[in-house]
Amino acid sequence: MLETGRLWLPILLLSLIWAFLSQAAQKDLSLLAYAPPDEVSNILLLTAHPDDECMFFAPTLLGLLDGSGSYPRPNVHSICLSVGNADGLGGVRRRELERSLDVLGIEERHRWVVDRPDLQDNFTAEWDPRTIADVLRPYVLDHRIHTILTFDHHGISSHPNHISLPKGAAHLVSTLPEPRPRVFSLVTVPLYSKYLGPVAPLTAKLALTVAGRVEKASTTTPVAVSDWRAYARALRAMTQHWSQLVWFRWLYVAFSRYMWVNEWVEVVP
Repeated sequence: MLETGRLWLPILLLSLIWAFLSQAAQKDLSLLAYAPPDEVSNILLLTAHPDDECMFFAPTLLGLLDGSGSYPRPNVHSICLSVGNADGLGGVRRRELERSLDVLGIEERHRWVVDRPDLQDNFTAEWDPRTIADVLRPYVLDHRIHTILTFDHHGISSHPNHISLPKGAAHLVSTLPEPRPRVFSLVTVPLYSKYLGPVAPLTAKLALTVAGRVEKASTTTPVAVSDWRAYARALRAMTQHWSQLVWFRWLYVAFSRYMWVNEWVEVVP
């Protein structure tokens, strides 16, 4: 009897944690899925390398596509500006990207992978924003893109190719006539909160709950928080990139906040 009495608190705690992880949460994702009246939103995910889509952006992609929001289900497009050929595995990584996008639910007709000499996977150099803008322009115009999602100016991991993307997207938008696409960047959080594992969605949901009660009018920071099912799907997408799954990436997918939580800010050109 005494042993049973000692167990009730951890059992209750684990039950509460499981309940929290069983429910996804969104705040203002409708801002990302904006479209003019009578149009379906076309959202473009702009990445630098194969595996970016699932390592960093899965909570948002799955949140937008699961149909549970208060907005019509958008068309989500993907452009990856390199094949990740730094180690000579470009062909392999292109195929891995295709399989990952299958898992994440992005249709084959909405994908584009770029392989140019001036946009190669390189950890020591940023890409030219004008080159990025020139590559993006025909796709954005032909597919009537309303929103571009990409990294922020810290690039999450400080990779110079990541850091180049918001500059290129902003340059593109500044050269287009109205109505222009909106650009949102994924917020880089401080190092101490990057690797909290399942604690990240718990704290994010708590913050959303508090903010919902205190800041009723605030609608400027779109947030997507995955449940355990979406996390498992993101993990399955990452396992399609088998060539990249060295030991430290297993640690990443186990503990990274970005496997669970995305927060966005708008980039103003």
